[in-house]
Amino acid sequence: MSIGGILNSVLQLFLYALLGRLILDYVRMFSRTWKPRGIILVIAEFIYGVTDPVMKVARRLIPPLRLGSVAIDLSFIIVFFAVQILSQLTHLIP
Repeated sequence: MSIGGILNSVLQLFLYALLGRLILDYVRMFSRTWKPRGIILVIAEFIYGVTDPVMKVARRLIPPLRLGSVAIDLSFIIVFFAVQILSQLTHLIP
């Protein structure tokens, strides 16, 4: 397997972790009393442990978009698309 293939696989796994984070965030947003237990807790801790460093850097660099009294966090969207672009660029690496 080439270096580009390995990088692409790592980026795809990170993309799946981002999607898992999105699902967990939406579940927590719509059900405030929900707490992960058992295997879901282990998976949630892994997902947040993998994605938190990148998201913290992105949130520091990208300010939220203010629309009146509402602030929209664009960092997730930008990180998601950046990972997609990087994944496509790995096909150029031999």
